[in-house]
Amino acid sequence: MSLRNKENQRLLIINWQDWTHPLSGGAEVHIYEIFSRLAFDFDITLLCSNYKNAPAYEELGGIKIYRIGSRNTFNLFVPFVYKALTKANNFDLVIEDLNKIPFFGRLYIKEKKIAIMHHLFGKVIFMETNPVFGSYVYFSEKLIPKFYHDIPIVAVSYSTRDDLIRRGIPGNHIEVIYNGVDLKHYYQTKNLYDKPTIVALGRLKKYKRMDIFIDSLPEVKKGIPNLRVLIVGSGEHLPYLKTLAKNKGIEDIIEFKGFISENEKKEILSKSWVAVNTSPKEGWGLTSIEAQASGTPSIVPDSPGLLETVKDGETGYIYPYGDRKALASIIIDLLKDKEKVLSMGEEARRWASNFSWDTSADRMKKFIKEII
Repeated sequence: MSLRNKENQRLLIINWQDWTHPLSGGAEVHIYEIFSRLAFDFDITLLCSNYKNAPAYEELGGIKIYRIGSRNTFNLFVPFVYKALTKANNFDLVIEDLNKIPFFGRLYIKEKKIAIMHHLFGKVIFMETNPVFGSYVYFSEKLIPKFYHDIPIVAVSYSTRDDLIRRGIPGNHIEVIYNGVDLKHYYQTKNLYDKPTIVALGRLKKYKRMDIFIDSLPEVKKGIPNLRVLIVGSGEHLPYLKTLAKNKGIEDIIEFKGFISENEKKEILSKSWVAVNTSPKEGWGLTSIEAQASGTPSIVPDSPGLLETVKDGETGYIYPYGDRKALASIIIDLLKDKEKVLSMGEEARRWASNFSWDTSADRMKKFIKEII
């Protein structure tokens, strides 16, 4: 049964993928968590790319989903499908989710517009993909100030806001609305694994730099002989990371868990002693907040989008990005003090309670109403 009221204002969201896509990530989680909550208040349509065996149309979470093209061709189809959709719908607002590649909607979208920005890749994109596609993304991002300088933008962190300002977007056009977590989703009691256990959670992509973490582990193992490491997630960088662990002589302490269920993820986050992140750049460190919501201290680099997620020395630690020795030293010191792990985890849980999807959705609703 539809959640929508026929009198609700109509929103069209354009994003590269939806949250059911096998390669979906944080941007798609954001769309689902925010806009499924707003489906009571707005009539919402999502236009995104298709994937194998997915229906061209379905309704999920109160959101009408139209899928066209593929990941590689979606941008080319958007202007034409947008025109077809507007003939059947009188949209009050179009929302461009600028996830990797801008849609340059001002060239063809007539309705009021806002954009959502998670983070800009910059030169980091060349760590992830081939030079041709990397150049396409890199130079597309260069055009964002020209095409979006006067369009209201929602940034998911102050790091992203600052990056946009440096590129020429006026600060008064940017609203920061943090991503959230569903606190009820995570275990509220801490039952640690017997062995000191580190969890690293996320997509195993080259630019995420999980190799920095693995490089630090031989030193950590010296200080914590009974160390256990869980690397959770899948991705094309997995074979390389397994080979690296073998070459470092630490394959005996690492379990590559691959893709796991939400229930198993909750259990691992709750029982782990500490969570580690090594990414050079994020829009918002969702996995860091998820760990803290589970009562697990989080160790993150001083990278954009991550350093905002931790209260240094209280809910976890912040180390200089890429500094393997500093990372190893912090991990060893924390894992040697079980009581500190537990007390810091309690503070981490309190800190994470500041970031809820309900609050973020309410702020997004208010922002949209002001634009419309």
